[in-house]
Amino acid sequence: MAKVPVRFTLNGRETALFVDGGANLLDVLRRGAGDLSPKYGCGQGTCGTCTVLVDGEAHLSCLTLAEIIEGRSVSTVSGLSNGPDLHALQTCFMENFAAQCGYCTSGMLMAAKALLDTNPNPTRDEVIEAISGNLCRCTGYEPIIDAILLAAERGQGNRSPSYGSAR
Repeated sequence: MAKVPVRFTLNGRETALFVDGGANLLDVLRRGAGDLSPKYGCGQGTCGTCTVLVDGEAHLSCLTLAEIIEGRSVSTVSGLSNGPDLHALQTCFMENFAAQCGYCTSGMLMAAKALLDTNPNPTRDEVIEAISGNLCRCTGYEPIIDAILLAAERGQGNRSPSYGSAR
């Protein structure tokens, strides 16, 4: 397989990698860029654990070709916090016990961020729709939904780290 050069912004940092043609974004982020925050779940786009933002839109990184990120901005859960300062969504997830085993959490947080960046005051139904592609086997979804609504209520759900992200 031929290697393809790809330049993109990862959590505010310019990144350049050579990737295998046809490689998925999840593998490139985890193995090439060393960002282990997007999780491997099903590898088929049905669980949402690998959700990342590409130019502010939620993408399943296991189904996204790495080559399409050329010149684009990719955000993972690693980029949500600003040093020791957690993103409002992360704080609300902690306060509402929205993460038990934590495996789905990174994908849930990124799906929630995509929603709140475009709709800072979603309804409960809109939150449910936004996370509908993300599976959680531990919480029963109520704590997650409550955490996202709390972040929206506090008006902090779309607070971005200092590097800025697509809104």
